[in-house]
Amino acid sequence: MKLGIEVLAAAPQAAQAWGRCALLCNQASVTQSFKSSWDLLRDLLGSKLVAFFGPQHGFHATVQDNMIETGHHQGGPFGLPVYSLYSETREPKPEMLNGVDTILVDLQISGCRVYTFKYTIAGCLRMAKKLGKRVVVLDRPNPLAGEAMEGRVLDAGARSFVGEYAIPLRHGLTVAEAARYFNADIGAELDVIAMEGWNPKAYWGEYYKHWILTSPNLPTIDPVYVYPATVMLEATNLSEGRGTGLPFQFVGAPYIKDGAQYAARVQDYYRSAGFHLRPAEFQPTSQKWAGEVCRGFQIHVLDPKQIHTFPLGLAIMRAAMDLAPQGFAWKGPGYEYDFVNSPINLILGHLKAEDHMTKNFSLKDPFWAEGLAEYQKKAEKVLLYARGLRPMLPD
Repeated sequence: MKLGIEVLAAAPQAAQAWGRCALLCNQASVTQSFKSSWDLLRDLLGSKLVAFFGPQHGFHATVQDNMIETGHHQGGPFGLPVYSLYSETREPKPEMLNGVDTILVDLQISGCRVYTFKYTIAGCLRMAKKLGKRVVVLDRPNPLAGEAMEGRVLDAGARSFVGEYAIPLRHGLTVAEAARYFNADIGAELDVIAMEGWNPKAYWGEYYKHWILTSPNLPTIDPVYVYPATVMLEATNLSEGRGTGLPFQFVGAPYIKDGAQYAARVQDYYRSAGFHLRPAEFQPTSQKWAGEVCRGFQIHVLDPKQIHTFPLGLAIMRAAMDLAPQGFAWKGPGYEYDFVNSPINLILGHLKAEDHMTKNFSLKDPFWAEGLAEYQKKAEKVLLYARGLRPMLPD
């Protein structure tokens, strides 16, 4: 299997018409032999590589938390400027594109709607459309494979920087396919360097033994596999394991009295051979409940293909509500620059989502699958690799 950057390296004539280029990337933008994309593109483009853009968490993915902005600096690779697109701006400013003909994109995404890198790409497409620039996406795989869809499709009323377009929580698209989906509305000049030999049925671990963290709290591949579930906890006072060695795998809070009981209650709602919930205690050193002992469990990934992440996330939250109704709480605004709406509604994709969590809760509520059929029809028009998208629904 060849990544888009590797396909380009094997056929560099594709770059002849790009002119002067700025590269949107971070430190996880590497080839399969760990050569950084900026080094490869410097070899290929020479002085036509003129600038860099960095996404949330910084060009080197050093910044831990949401809404912690990073600055611009002139000391990037080869002494070139690095412009942060998670700063006072979340899309390129016109002056950042002076002397730039093409924005190159080589970013690894997580496969979840609630991950801002995709919307940074959308911002580049919007500015490219406005200024008459070209965008070229060097494609990378979806680590959660390319067939499964999970969770209701984003409603327009719940748009935010963790959800700008009508896609489900787990969307099944590669980086370039997501760009094509967004660009159907934006209309920028978009080119793609597709991968070669990627199997849409394959999860990350079927190709690689390594995972380079795309952000500080996704340090290995196992939290990526369950991230669409445990990212929901950012909207609650449950710890999702930030501030520990197992972010997005540890789940708990001081008000949970019995981790085994909590794990069992989660599995009353949703059980799968794809994971094991091991009762555990942990003490975050930062973030929620820093310095306090949290009781809960660790999610051990056994077979990611058997994990339906959307019902798992709902079950984790609802079980805590059942067992500790006086302890569990939703976080209030703001979340990713939305200072009005409830974070859980933004994450789950509808301004009534909290109501469906608290009143007559059921994993089989049709609300949780709304929009999937329409999304499937639209998304299949932008696929680069032959397959069918399929909804993963709880049994």
